[in-house]
Amino acid sequence: MRRCGFRHAFRLIIAGALLAFASPADAEMIWRRGALGDPGSLDPHKATTLIESNVLGELFEGLLSRDAKGALVPGVAESWSVDAEGRAYVFQLRPDARWSNGDPVTADDFVFAFRRLMAPATGAPYADILYTLKNAEKVSKGELPPEALGARALSDGRLELTLEQPTPYFLEQLAHFTAKPLHRKSIEAFGADFVHPEHLVTNGAFTLKKFVPNDSIVLVKNHTYYDADKVVLEREEFIPLEDRSAALRRFMAGEIDSYDEVPVEEIGFVRQHLPGALRLSPSLGGYYYAFDTRRAPFDDVRVRQALSMAVDRDFLANRIWGGAMAPSLSFVPPGIASYGAPAEVAWGGMSLADRRDEARRLLVEAGYGEGGKPIEVEIRFNNSGSHRATAVAIADMLKPLGVKTRILGSDAATHYALLREKPPFDVARTSWFADYPDAQNFLFLAESGNAGLNVTSFANPAYDALMHEAAAERDQAKRSAILHEAEALLLREAPYLVLMSYRSSDLISPRLRGWEPNALDVHPGRYISIAP
Repeated sequence: MRRCGFRHAFRLIIAGALLAFASPADAEMIWRRGALGDPGSLDPHKATTLIESNVLGELFEGLLSRDAKGALVPGVAESWSVDAEGRAYVFQLRPDARWSNGDPVTADDFVFAFRRLMAPATGAPYADILYTLKNAEKVSKGELPPEALGARALSDGRLELTLEQPTPYFLEQLAHFTAKPLHRKSIEAFGADFVHPEHLVTNGAFTLKKFVPNDSIVLVKNHTYYDADKVVLEREEFIPLEDRSAALRRFMAGEIDSYDEVPVEEIGFVRQHLPGALRLSPSLGGYYYAFDTRRAPFDDVRVRQALSMAVDRDFLANRIWGGAMAPSLSFVPPGIASYGAPAEVAWGGMSLADRRDEARRLLVEAGYGEGGKPIEVEIRFNNSGSHRATAVAIADMLKPLGVKTRILGSDAATHYALLREKPPFDVARTSWFADYPDAQNFLFLAESGNAGLNVTSFANPAYDALMHEAAAERDQAKRSAILHEAEALLLREAPYLVLMSYRSSDLISPRLRGWEPNALDVHPGRYISIAP
């Protein structure tokens, strides 16, 4: 009944929606950008989610940046050089780079930010991403002082970054939100409150005017930005809409200009009525269930493998997600040119019936199921999208194994706090979108030293050794082979239950110009304009 009423409401507003798209009254340069939720933090060193990344990318600019198509381009650094060993980089900063208060952006701003990122007191969950910097891991663990980090200012306009070993994806990392500069004086003056609109000093194309949780984040054009003359937007509003169906209604009413995800049950409807607004494209993202490997029975690989084998991924991707996902048997999603086809689970060629027979055998061997101890699983997920329907379907798939399942949904902020803080849990929905197009950016999620992002608390010395070996290998073919070996090991151990890979399904108003589809799904506001 609710679905019928929902569609009826859409039919009533279709004409109005089309008029709203074309209304000259909406031609002001404001991008009303529907978001999947509120950011947990606007501190680049506390953020972990795509929601936060989208906002921080508008407020801050690193040494490198990304263009409308997701390609790497110069940011604050106008040029750079690297030594023959590939370990030491020197960046020449733009002389016209300015903070929003008019202060120049200097090499010291980057040194301060990198040291703060690695400081144990900061507790940055994403610090691991830049362990590529010399001594970064030791500084982060308190074994060396911040001054030992491989980052130093040669002058106001020249920055030297030294690496532990040559890293082929290092420049890609420098476009990530953890690699942004920070305004030292404002942080020292206001502490954790530096992120408040009245205190936040930024160097990106926009500044923060207002942040009202559950209402909106309002950004305005930063007129001190070096490329401000080319930025057409005067204002960008992030409107948190965790309810995808509500977001679609607001999009059709002309109240938002874009949204990151079409409700899967309405993709057919949108194709029929708003074909020009739907943008489907491949995405470097994976959809997983994380096991808490610290706790029985999920500390037993046989249990993890059994639960994984019982899941019908084709049903999830096509029936639950309407083709907006692709079924996956690998941890690294396809589409990374430097990696090739990812490794897959060893049982991928088995029929679903045979897999379930093997799953029952594994559970019995582990002491559970028929004739053994009962097994109960609580699945945690955030309520948005089709995550609840996915959990319900998986619970039904586990019933033939004798598994009793409870499902527990929560709002996005609560769920992501669970993933960050990792109190005891059974199974939790998680996902990962590439920060840069390299398999390492997925596989590092299972390294034991990656406490901030290894949701499963998986620890395997052989896996860690392979990841360290890959990091030190300069030959790309050999490095790829080592990473494939690591992925195969990860799939055997199964701390993550691999389910699906993402396909982007964006709603884009025909009035929105400069929005380009790309595998990283990044869309900087500096390239966007609003047509009459």
